[in-house]
Amino acid sequence: MADNYSLVDGESLLQRIKNEVIIVQILVMIFLCIDLLLIITFFKKECFYTTTRYILFAVTLLSDSVLLFFSDILLLLSYFHFTMQVWLCIIICVFMFLCTLLTPVTLTAMSLERYVAICMPLRHGELCSTRSTVHCILIIHGISFVPCIVIFTMFCATAFLSFYKQYQVCSFELFSLHVWQDHVRSAVYQFYFLVMFMIIVVSYIKIMKVAKVASGEDKKSTWKGLRTVVLHGFQLLLLLIQLWCPFIETWLLQINLRLFSPIRYINYVIFFLAPRCLSPLIYGLRDELFSQALKKYAFSGLCKRNVI
Repeated sequence: MADNYSLVDGESLLQRIKNEVIIVQILVMIFLCIDLLLIITFFKKECFYTTTRYILFAVTLLSDSVLLFFSDILLLLSYFHFTMQVWLCIIICVFMFLCTLLTPVTLTAMSLERYVAICMPLRHGELCSTRSTVHCILIIHGISFVPCIVIFTMFCATAFLSFYKQYQVCSFELFSLHVWQDHVRSAVYQFYFLVMFMIIVVSYIKIMKVAKVASGEDKKSTWKGLRTVVLHGFQLLLLLIQLWCPFIETWLLQINLRLFSPIRYINYVIFFLAPRCLSPLIYGLRDELFSQALKKYAFSGLCKRNVI
């Protein structure tokens, strides 16, 4: 009887995991298709790839798309218990660490761009030129790469050379050989997000002050910029919670193994996938110019396909 129950429980568990993986594949494919459509639209009009906020928007789309793609591959490899050498997993994970931080750092830069556009309109053309945007993107990548160096250095300082040649299921947990490494990584991430969140809060307060004294069309534009900053703050909050998820999951793994899998799945959907679908909504659909171009090229593509 006990064997029958264990067999039923095992089959139901496998079915649930299979359903979860299928749902994730559907969500990832939807988000990747939307991001691809937005990226194509970005390159269709010159005003998009010569304007700072649209260039930064494209950076978030690219980093989110790459991160979704690689995280989905790791999910499938983990589901099928496919192993690889640790050195190859390290390269993939470091690249994913970089993409994980690129989006929040870019969101902070986009909030600063809105602050300059609304609170310092006379200097917006000078500070947010195409050349300045390229420099800004390089700075964003440099800032995002610093935690990767810290995590990789800590790992290399504690791992034996033989460990790199071992075959294991690739995951971020490989970088946590000791508890203190988790603490250092958490401290670095919390410092980053505290600074970024403070910048967004200050930008929000400054824009709100301008919104109170603005009038007519300026007031409408200012409040729209204010709502954009609020959405960036909410998106950044979700991304911050995502960085706490591995520590919560590790704690659950030690206490209750049954809760570990469903909680990890919920965290992945809510705090990993959801924040990355907000960027297309904030700029892809809320922005009037971009949404018009998106509808134009989407419908023209459908019409050509129907004609063919």
